[in-house]
Amino acid sequence: MFRGTFTALVTPFRDDAIDVAAFENLIEGQIAAGISGVVAVGTTGESPTLSHDEREQVIRLVVTIAKKRCVVLAGTGSNATHHAVADTKMAERLGADGALLVAPYYNKPSQEGLFRHFKATAEATALPILLYNIPGRCGVDILPDTVVRLAGECRNIVSIKEASGSVERVSELRARLPDEFTILSGDDSLTLPFMAVGAAGVVSVASNLFPAEVCALVRAYESGDVKSAAKLHRRLFPLFKDLFIEPNPVPVKTALGWRGAISSEVRLPLCEMSEANRTRLRKTIDAFERTK
Repeated sequence: MFRGTFTALVTPFRDDAIDVAAFENLIEGQIAAGISGVVAVGTTGESPTLSHDEREQVIRLVVTIAKKRCVVLAGTGSNATHHAVADTKMAERLGADGALLVAPYYNKPSQEGLFRHFKATAEATALPILLYNIPGRCGVDILPDTVVRLAGECRNIVSIKEASGSVERVSELRARLPDEFTILSGDDSLTLPFMAVGAAGVVSVASNLFPAEVCALVRAYESGDVKSAAKLHRRLFPLFKDLFIEPNPVPVKTALGWRGAISSEVRLPLCEMSEANRTRLRKTIDAFERTK
């Protein structure tokens, strides 16, 4: 069900409040560029620093603005299962098309604990669920055995965003999961190699800035035009890397701020980029834009 290019949306702030007008413009630009879907209140959307009411506001806004013109996923994961259940039910009530569930972080559950957590959440909703495996942030890895078990026992767990950084992991998952269960890259720089071994697209940070180009890369590979996909990957690769020279989403918000699309404002404990990294990112973006 989930395939193509999904943008992990930033949450625009102005004076510490959600900037609704900037958010609407950002989402309209994504849809105009042909995005498959958007993810609201993920890590890129600074979900850890949003209040419960703000998370509800953001999901409602994205659903309302999108108007079914693209898929809307809501980040509803938590390291407390009852919170994940409650937020997933909220997303369903607000009209989201699916839920992105990150692995429980910090408390480092066992594989059995992960299985029970995701199963309990899946059983509480009719929404299709995209698992999110990012061991570097969560401190726990959703192992292939657990993913296969969840896919077998929970009909609405239909996809995984894989951000382990391992092509071998994607190869194993693709070999062991049903064909209809999709794998999405969780790292822009690994979209092409992941698709080469069976992934069906990406949940992208870079597409906040350049949605048409990221969509073109994914579509080119899907259509069998590997040469064009590889060419786009090479063009985009320096940008993919430099959007993570400081913690996400600081660099992408900084770049969107330069464009005038949003304020570059982030919430503590995130803060503005160092001057050296701002200079580096500006050079990378300028070089990319000169190749258009």
